[in-house]
Amino acid sequence: MKESTIMNKSNSRRVWLILSGGVLVLIVALLLPRQHLTTVADNASSNTLNSSTAADSSTGRRPKSFARSTSGAASELTAEEIVTNKFAQFTRSRRELARRIARNHNIELLAEMEQFFNAAEAGRWDEMKALYESLSAKRKGESLDEKYLSVFPALLETLGVAEAVQEWPSQKLLDYGHSILDSLRPGMVYIGGTDPGRFIPTLLNETGEGERHVIMTQNAFADRTYLEYADFLYGERFGTLTKEDSERAFQEYMADAQKRFFHDRDFPNEPPQMRPGEDIRMNDNKVQVSGQVAVMAINERLLRALMDKNPDASFAIEQSFPFQSMYGDTRPLGPIMELRVPEEQNAFTRERAGQVVDYWGTATRALLSDPVATGNHGLGMTYGKMIAEQAALLLHHGYAAEAEQTFRLATEIGPASPEAVFRYVNLLVEQKRFDEAIRISQTAVQADIEKQHQFGALVNELNRMRTRQ
Repeated sequence: MKESTIMNKSNSRRVWLILSGGVLVLIVALLLPRQHLTTVADNASSNTLNSSTAADSSTGRRPKSFARSTSGAASELTAEEIVTNKFAQFTRSRRELARRIARNHNIELLAEMEQFFNAAEAGRWDEMKALYESLSAKRKGESLDEKYLSVFPALLETLGVAEAVQEWPSQKLLDYGHSILDSLRPGMVYIGGTDPGRFIPTLLNETGEGERHVIMTQNAFADRTYLEYADFLYGERFGTLTKEDSERAFQEYMADAQKRFFHDRDFPNEPPQMRPGEDIRMNDNKVQVSGQVAVMAINERLLRALMDKNPDASFAIEQSFPFQSMYGDTRPLGPIMELRVPEEQNAFTRERAGQVVDYWGTATRALLSDPVATGNHGLGMTYGKMIAEQAALLLHHGYAAEAEQTFRLATEIGPASPEAVFRYVNLLVEQKRFDEAIRISQTAVQADIEKQHQFGALVNELNRMRTRQ
C-alpha cells in the first residue's frame, strides 16, 4: 500500500451531528478504548435484571435470567469474594499466557511486565496502571523490542478486566457477564465491543466451569498484534485472521475510500458518498484517511472475513460501533445479537420485536428498582447503549413503534448515553416531535456534567429546528 496511508486520531468518544433536509443524521464514533489503534498506521504502511421473556432468535429457547445464583461451595462466598477469586485466577492465567507467548518468540518477559502481573494479583491498581502506561510509552516511542509487542494484548486484557472489577458492583458484574454467556449456544463465537462487553465475559469465560467460548473484540481486528494474539489463543479451534487478510481489508477499504473521495470532489452536486465522521483527504497526491470511522470500516471487513473462514460457526456480537451492513441477517439474542442467522431461522416478526421490548422492559424495571444499579453511572451507560443497539436493529427492520419503546427504555436507564440519546432524538425529529426530543436532550444535560456541552448544543439545535418548522 505505497500510495495510501491510514492515520488514526485520538480514540476518545466523539459524536457527529449533521443536519440534512431538516432531519438529524447521526453517526456515533464509539469509544474504542485502549485498542492501540495507532498501530493501524504502522500496519497499513507496511503493506452489554432479571428477565426471561425474550425468545432466542434462532432456537426459540429462552435465555437464562440476568440474575444468576451460585451453587455448591461458591454459594458460601459473597459476590465480592467470588469476583476477587476469579480475578486472581484470571491474572495468573494471563501471566502464564504472556510467558508462553514470550517463549514462542525466544524471549523472557520484561521485569516491568512481571511487576505488572505482581501488582495486578495483589490488587495494587495504581501501580499496575502506571506500569502499563510506562510500557505503552516505550511501545509508542519505539524503544521496545518489537518481539515484546506480541505480549501486549495479554497485558491489556488483564488491565481491562481489572478496571471492570474496580468499577462494577460485584453482583452486577456477575449478572451482566452471565447474561451474555448464558445467551450463547454451544460452540458460538462471541465478539465483544465495549469495555464491559468484552472484558467481563472474558473474565467469567476464562474462570467458569462451563464451556470456554472463543471471545474476541470487534475493535482490534485492524491491529495485527491482536490478530497474532487471537491466533495464539484460538488457532487450533477455528480459522483465525492472517496478515494477508489484514492487508486485503486495508487495500479494499482504501480503494473504496479513494473512489468515494473522488466522486464527492468531482460531482459536488450529487449526494455525497463519504460517510459522516470519515476524514478523507489528499496529501502530496496520496489519499489519507483518519479517524475511528475508517478503522471500524476495516474492522467490519475483517469480521466478515473471519465469518467467511468459519462458515459452519455461529457468531454473536455486543456492538461498540454498529456494523449496519450486517443487519439484514442479524437478530436479537438475549441482551446481545446473533450474526449471520440461517435463512430458515431468519424471520424477524413483529412478535419477536415485541419480545425485545418485553425483555428490556423487565430488565430496565429491575435495574431502576435497585439503588446499587442506579447509583452507578457506568452501569447505566453500559445498559443504555446495549439497549439502544437493539432498538437500532428494530428500526432497521421497520419496527419503528417497538424501536421507539426500546429507545425510551435505553434513555431511562442511561439518560446520558450518546448512542441512546442521539438515536432516540433522531427518530423523534423525523416525526417532528421536537418537544419530546428537547426533553430527552435536557435530561441528558442534567445527567452528565462532562457532556453538557455536547447535549447542550443538541438542545440549542433542536430549539432552532422547532422554531423553523
